[in-house]
Amino acid sequence: MILTDLPDFLAALAPGRAICGLDLGDKTIGVAVSDLRRTVSTPIEVIRRSKFTEDAAKLLAILTDRNICGIILGLPLNMDGSSGPRVQSTQAFARNLIKLTDLPITYWDERLSTVAAERALIEADTSRKRRREVIDQVAAGYILQGALDRLAYMARET
Repeated sequence: MILTDLPDFLAALAPGRAICGLDLGDKTIGVAVSDLRRTVSTPIEVIRRSKFTEDAAKLLAILTDRNICGIILGLPLNMDGSSGPRVQSTQAFARNLIKLTDLPITYWDERLSTVAAERALIEADTSRKRRREVIDQVAAGYILQGALDRLAYMARET
């Protein structure tokens, strides 16, 4: 199920299991996962996109192998907060993915996540070639970490 309300997403998560964060691009899908306590995000992989069925099969294998209980999908809003074609593409991906899994899916505003990821990689003195290889998974890590921090804050409030 696609849950646009973060408290509903939090309520749908199984306890003691990790969450996956995705940075969906035209050519790649960056993948990050949380620890079991949902406090730290770790970038793990970049899936090179081809057809949806192949992309979904690779993604579902990761979700199964890591016993994931929910998916945070980066939503590429415009800088003014409006939706554009990339938002529609991301939502279509989520609608197709939800047909293949029972895991709850929610969205997280991903504005500037790639910029932050690139800055972090430059500060770490990562070569241009290596940055191109890992930028999407690092951006997925930023997306997931932002959502994890918000979920932790919400859990403390209750």
